[in-house]
Amino acid sequence: MITGSIDYCAIGQRLRAYRIAASLKAEDVADSLKISRAAVYRLEKGEIVKIETLERLASLLGTSFASLLGIDTEYYSSGEGFFERMRQLEQQSTHIYSHFDPFSFLLTSSDYLSHLAMMLNESNESIESQRYSVILAILKDRKKQFYQSVPKVINLISLRNIERFLHIGLVGNLTISPGKKSERMLLARNEIYHLIDLIEQQSFASTIAITQEAIPSITFQIFYQNDNPISLAMSPFRLGELPNVTTGIASITSSQDAIKRYRHLFDKLWQNSAKDHHAIDLLKATLDKF
Repeated sequence: MITGSIDYCAIGQRLRAYRIAASLKAEDVADSLKISRAAVYRLEKGEIVKIETLERLASLLGTSFASLLGIDTEYYSSGEGFFERMRQLEQQSTHIYSHFDPFSFLLTSSDYLSHLAMMLNESNESIESQRYSVILAILKDRKKQFYQSVPKVINLISLRNIERFLHIGLVGNLTISPGKKSERMLLARNEIYHLIDLIEQQSFASTIAITQEAIPSITFQIFYQNDNPISLAMSPFRLGELPNVTTGIASITSSQDAIKRYRHLFDKLWQNSAKDHHAIDLLKATLDKF
């Protein structure tokens, strides 16, 4: 039996994320472990009794026993599992400090998911359409969940990333025709206008800031429950122009030292960033350049 102060629910969430990352269905896991599909779903709800089951699952899902328990860094080599884990962490967070390239998917317009599907379909990534469908479904759930639960997301955005976003446009590769290129640049402009609208709608404290300083190429999110830091997620995956959802290793850690260092970096960049009408003026001036 597993005893002690173990977060069973969190273990179940990691099991689901790793299963999705491994492109396995619940019945695939059930067949491998010689248990029922219902038993797999119970495991993913945190109903775990035998430690041997976790050890077998770790081996099957290509991770470590320590990672499943949450006492080691979680690693995800595909977008599916990582985005599902992000959805889980967002669901239980009260506020999040975020830096994405070019900016958080949660800040995109209601049309962006269809634009992303278009970019993924024309990208050069060799990936099955079923995997794209899984990723898009998870992202749709994340956006829906965000508007329902509204965790406060404090977004740090790099002006350099915005400039590249506008220059390239919403494309999956660089070989499209000039006509399509112009259309995709217009779609990118519309997303920046949407971002400006969000800044204008801010009440009380700013939640979006634009920095002109050099910013890390790796994206990250710091998750909090009230004043308690939960996790730090770092990712090479990107959902902007020339999207990448397959290549790279994303990681999630609960290391307090790592969280402290990334929060210090975030706060330093945030302090000198443009906010409110200054951010709007900066974005509008950038739009005028393109």
